This record gives sequence, C-alpha cells and structure tokens, in this order.
Amino acid sequence: MAEAAIERRETIRKLIRSRVVSTQEELGSLLASQGYEVTQATLSRDLARLGARRAARLEGGSAYELPDAPVAEGPEGLAAMHHLVTTIDEADALVLVRTLPGGASVVALAIDKARPEGVLGTIAGDDTIFLVPTRGTRPSRVAKSLRVIWKKGN
Repeated sequence: MAEAAIERRETIRKLIRSRVVSTQEELGSLLASQGYEVTQATLSRDLARLGARRAARLEGGSAYELPDAPVAEGPEGLAAMHHLVTTIDEADALVLVRTLPGGASVVALAIDKARPEGVLGTIAGDDTIFLVPTRGTRPSRVAKSLRVIWKKGN
C-alpha cells in the first residue's frame, strides 16, 4: 500500500509541474485518467504530504504549486505582482499589504526575494501581508516605494 501511495504522489507531483491544476476535482480527474481512483480525503492528504498549496497565478486565477516552484526574483519579479495587490497602508510600525484571496504568500515571497530597501521581512496570511520595516525606516516611506513599484494610488 505504501508503495502505491508513493507512486500516486509522484504522479501528482508530475501533473502539478506539467500543467495548471486549479482544483482538487480537476486533479482527481487527471489521476483517474492515469489509472488512480482516489477519494477527496486521500487527495487532500496527498497534497498536504507534498506541501502543495493553491497560489495566485500571474495570469489570474489560482493553481496548485509545489514548495520548490520558482518565484520571479528582483525588482522585476516584485513589479510583476502588481495585479495581485489591492491596497497598501501603513501603521505606526508596520506596512499592511492586501492582496486578492490566496495571493499574499506569493507576493510576500516576491518581496522577500527582491529585498527592497527598508524592508526587514514579511508575514503572510491568505490575503494580508504584514511588512516589517528596518530599524529607522518609517513605514510610510516603505509604503510609498511599494505604491510606486505597484502603481497603486492608495
């Protein structure tokens, strides 16, 4: 049984890497076409074991990705996330970035990889990112630079 699960998970890994898979139902159908009949519960467990997660796509919508999926780096990668960002606000000590649902982790990773000046790090939820400025950097300055990068007026 364990060997069958390993083979099935490898098939899931290949499917996610070779095409856009947006839902568990779609993945279940693809697996069935490969000879694997799985329940939704088994599929959920397999996705969790693989570390797969749904992430926002640059083209719109979302799809499953694996942890080692590449994220565009540098200023260009950060700028490419503009369509996922809805608002940027600052508080006394933090910058709050809101994204489309499911977009926060990919945007936060792009911020972390781009390492914009004045940004110490990020914490992401589903559609919200808390951004921590470096010591001595005002959150309003960081928010302003992100608004410029993402062409957001708020």
